[in-house]
Amino acid sequence: MGVAVRRGPVRPSELARQEGINPTTLSRLLSRLVDDGALCREHDPADGRVALVSATARGRRLHQQLRAARARTLREHVARLPAPHQRAVAAAIPALEALAELVDGGRR
Repeated sequence: MGVAVRRGPVRPSELARQEGINPTTLSRLLSRLVDDGALCREHDPADGRVALVSATARGRRLHQQLRAARARTLREHVARLPAPHQRAVAAAIPALEALAELVDGGRR
């Protein structure tokens, strides 16, 4: 769902590639997320044979809640590390962000 939130309308095939999910598995997940109102499917205006998937307002809220929960959990675990390890994690953040940019192809 994160790709659909960040990128707007996206083809399911691109979503499967970005998320590293088998297209058949992704199709089932998309159906559930559409049924739950988190995502919507629409026809590509450039090619009516192709579907595009995008996040709904509900989906964007859910995505933000999940991100906040993950961040909270990560903060709690980092806080339990010894101080030198906490500093090492903090120092590694710029490198990890650069890595994420490379993995994501600079599309964040």
